[in-house]
Amino acid sequence: MLSGLTVIDHGTFITGSFATMLLADLGATVIKVEKKDVGDPYRSFRGGLYAPHFQANNRSKQSIGIDLNDDADREVLLSLIDEADVYVQNFRPGVAEKLGLSAETLQGRNPKLIYCSISGFGPDGPLAARPTYDTVAQGMSGFLSMYVGGDEPRIVGPAIADSLTGLYAAYGILGAIAGRERTGKASKVDLSMLETVMHFASEPFANFFGNGKPWGPYDRASISQSYSLECADGSLIALHLSSPEKFWTELLAAIERPDLNDDPRFDSRMKRVDHHDELIAELRPVFVRKTRDEWSALLDKHDVPFAPIYTLAEALEGEQAKHLEVLQTVTHPEMGEIRMIRNPITYDGDRRFSAGPPPTLDEHGAELRDRTARKKA
Repeated sequence: MLSGLTVIDHGTFITGSFATMLLADLGATVIKVEKKDVGDPYRSFRGGLYAPHFQANNRSKQSIGIDLNDDADREVLLSLIDEADVYVQNFRPGVAEKLGLSAETLQGRNPKLIYCSISGFGPDGPLAARPTYDTVAQGMSGFLSMYVGGDEPRIVGPAIADSLTGLYAAYGILGAIAGRERTGKASKVDLSMLETVMHFASEPFANFFGNGKPWGPYDRASISQSYSLECADGSLIALHLSSPEKFWTELLAAIERPDLNDDPRFDSRMKRVDHHDELIAELRPVFVRKTRDEWSALLDKHDVPFAPIYTLAEALEGEQAKHLEVLQTVTHPEMGEIRMIRNPITYDGDRRFSAGPPPTLDEHGAELRDRTARKKA
C-alpha cells in the first residue's frame, strides 16, 4: 500500500523504530539512520550489534551509519532527506534543532517532507526536557496505577507506552500522507508518549469523569467479569463473561453450579461486579478439579468466552495462530534465520508477508552513499 514512499528513520529504541517498521510492513522504503560504529542503542542491548530487541522493531529496513560531526556524512544524510517523503525522529525537544535537523530546516529544503517528532512529554512545557522511557510515561499518564498495587508493587508487562506511541505515530503519519495528497501541504506531526497513553486510556478516564472513582488494578476485571483461574494441572485459564447474561448461565452449566444463580450476591450482573472477589472464591475450588484441556472442552461446548493462558511458546503452537500464519521466518545473509510475528493487517484476504530481515549496522551504507553521489554528479 505504501510502495514508492521513502521514510528516513532517525529513531532509537522503540517508539520511532516501531512506527517506521509499521510503515515498512505496508511497503514503504525505510532508511534507518544510525550512529556510525555503534548504531541504535538497542542493537547492543544483549551484547553484539544484533540483539533480539533491535530485531523486533527494525525488519525490512535499510541501514546507514552516519557521523553528524563529519561534513561529508551530514551531506549524505541531507541528500537522503531531500528525496524522502517522511522523516521520523524521537530526540528530546531541542536536540533536532541543535543538530540542524529541525522541521523548518528540513521542510525548507524539501517542501513535500512530512516531519514526525516523537517526544516523552511534548515539545514544550515544564517537563519537556526530562528523559522519558516507557515506565515514566505510563506512570505520569495514570496508566500504571491500574496495574501496580499490592504489598510489593512492581512494574509488570511489556513496553506498552513505547509501542503504543509508535503505533500512534504511524497513524499520524498516514493521516499526514492522506492530507498531503488532498492539499499538497506537508505537515509536521507531533506527539508525545504522555499524550498517547492518556488517550489510549480513554475508557478509564471516561469512567473517572462519570463517577469520580479511578480504576485500580482489579476494577476493569470486575466490570468485564474477567477471571484467571488455576486448573488441576497447575496451568491457568481465563474467562471474560462481559455483559450478555447467556455467558453467565452457560458458565454455570459448564461447571455444574446452577445454585450460584440463586445466590443473592450473584443473581444479577451488577451484583457480580460488586462481589467479584467473592465470586472468584467460589470459582477457584471448582476449576482445580479438572485440567485446563478438560475445562477448555467444556467451556467451548457451552460457548463461554475463554482462553488458556498460554506462555509465548504455547501461543506460537496454538491452532488458530498457526492457521493465521502468525509466525514468519526470514533469512539474513550474515545473521541466519530470524523468526518474527507477522503484521496483523491483511488486504483482500492476502496473508502473504514479504518482510525482509532487520539490517546489520551500515549494511546499505555504501549503496546509499553511492546513490547520493550519482545524483549529485
